[in-house]
Amino acid sequence: MPSPRAAARRKTAPAPRRAPRKAVRAEPHPASVSAVAQLDAFLDKYTPDIAAQARTALRKLRARLPGAQELVYDNYNALAIGFSPTERASDALFSIALYPRWISLFFLQNGLRLRDPDRLLRGSGNLVRHMVLETPALLDTPAVEDLIAQALELASQPIDPTQPRRLLIKSISAKQRPRRPA
Repeated sequence: MPSPRAAARRKTAPAPRRAPRKAVRAEPHPASVSAVAQLDAFLDKYTPDIAAQARTALRKLRARLPGAQELVYDNYNALAIGFSPTERASDALFSIALYPRWISLFFLQNGLRLRDPDRLLRGSGNLVRHMVLETPALLDTPAVEDLIAQALELASQPIDPTQPRRLLIKSISAKQRPRRPA
């Protein structure tokens, strides 16, 4: 039987820490290639129409979310760009995802709690909701502006508008679906 002192030490011993997961890169990028240039190259894989819509949507979201950290994931199914108060993907509030034929806007936190009288949001999960951006001008409509404002109010951690915006390439999938329609 262990002594009371040993039992007390065991109870207060901190749990071992796991090393953070590292982003997977399909191919090494030289340090001279900026994140902006990498994102442009990712966007250029799409049709000119989808790429132009994505650039416009990014410009509008950057104006609406000053101080957000932009987290880029060039995944198997889509190119996703998250907007977060920190560098952690789990803190992201919004993201846009580019698919070969459309772009979607995701509400990553509290999507279920958003009031959506126009029924723009889709999804059936416990947290996330999304909508297809038929055109980037949809971001300027009162209904979508209201959804964004609600999501910002409900955020577990607000985006600090005084912090500088950063664009971070978090991962590049080695294998990807075609970025243009067949």
